[in-house]
Amino acid sequence: MVMGFGGITELTADQCWQLLRSHELGRIAASAVGTVDIFPINYAVDAAPAIYFRTAPGTKLLELAINDRVAFEIDGHDEHEAWSVVVKGHAERVERQSEMDAAELLGLSPWIPTLKYRWVRIRPTEIAGRRFSLGPEPARL
Repeated sequence: MVMGFGGITELTADQCWQLLRSHELGRIAASAVGTVDIFPINYAVDAAPAIYFRTAPGTKLLELAINDRVAFEIDGHDEHEAWSVVVKGHAERVERQSEMDAAELLGLSPWIPTLKYRWVRIRPTEIAGRRFSLGPEPARL
């Protein structure tokens, strides 16, 4: 870990994956035709590691078909610190039955009462995270 200005600590890739595995709600940013959209998703992480989510036909799936480059982010905090993890990579539809069967074993179900039969996998190319010590703003000079 590297301590930076103002109590900011860079996380290792292993620490980032540990945080990703311990949570289940994040945001995916996708861009198509000059527009960036951000979607909340519940997700799971496999051993590869890769990030999986389920979706239905719509804007998110259409944008991923046009441009597969995405950013995925999770964050959290307690009374003493906050943290953020960002994964950049390529999103792809999971279409082979054997891969869908393996994804089903991750135990991921939709949070809302909708049918989401499309599996999407984010294959990471970059991962970065930071932990922030919380406290009052320093006195101004």
